[in-house]
Amino acid sequence: MYNNTCKTVGVLSDDFSHPHTAALLNEVNRQLNQRGCAALLVDTSTENRAKQLAPLLSAALHLSGPLSAACRAAVGQKPLVTLAALQLDGFRAGAEVAQLLLAEGHRRFGYLQQAGCADSARIDGFSSALAAADKHLDQTLIAGSRRDRESGYQATMAYLKRARASERIQALFCDSDLLAFGALQAVRDFGQGAHLAVVGFGDSEEAAASTWHLTSWAQPVALQITEALNRLLLNRTERDGAWRHGALQLRHSHHGKAVLGEMGQCGCAIRH
Repeated sequence: MYNNTCKTVGVLSDDFSHPHTAALLNEVNRQLNQRGCAALLVDTSTENRAKQLAPLLSAALHLSGPLSAACRAAVGQKPLVTLAALQLDGFRAGAEVAQLLLAEGHRRFGYLQQAGCADSARIDGFSSALAAADKHLDQTLIAGSRRDRESGYQATMAYLKRARASERIQALFCDSDLLAFGALQAVRDFGQGAHLAVVGFGDSEEAAASTWHLTSWAQPVALQITEALNRLLLNRTERDGAWRHGALQLRHSHHGKAVLGEMGQCGCAIRH
């Protein structure tokens, strides 16, 4: 691996405008500045541009999105770390979300994931904790391939329209906050007295907004970036460090119904 005397680190992504990627990028910039390095953004959706910028890089950090063989080849023998290779304890995250929803008294459960992009450990943890309580994962909803709230909205709305009211899931764990925002909006627009407890993943800045009050699993972003840069620049790895373990940020959306004595704190259909 490269040593910490490098000056220019390529930061690779196919979409720097995505909220999660933007949050990661802010932290990467902060930590690279502390280390005396600079970031050079490389849009991996444009392979020719990636090839042009590659010679300017001392090392590369892949933040998000697909990384084609051509982009990997352009980086060549220079150090490359992919953030996705840093595996969070997804099983624990899924299990704790299930335990939270079970404690609320929900009996039917769903998982909303993006097409072709699910964390199997997270789903396994969620399903295992449900099974330990003699419950099971009743529905898996598949959103479109785009990483946005609209795909979450469409998947949830389609489910609400086709499912009988008496058989609908009561709680939904979403693979990202954006999917969760879409799911919450779908419940509100659907109306008809529908309520759905929703939990997101990532704890984006918007999750805490009064529009959503979204309960979400918070990833230790700063620690993840530190670990990635240590691997990239110092050849130093902490395989089971604190960077693997997040925590639930409790708000109101996991209730799925109005909380007595707390006006407007239902996560779904009360707000419009």
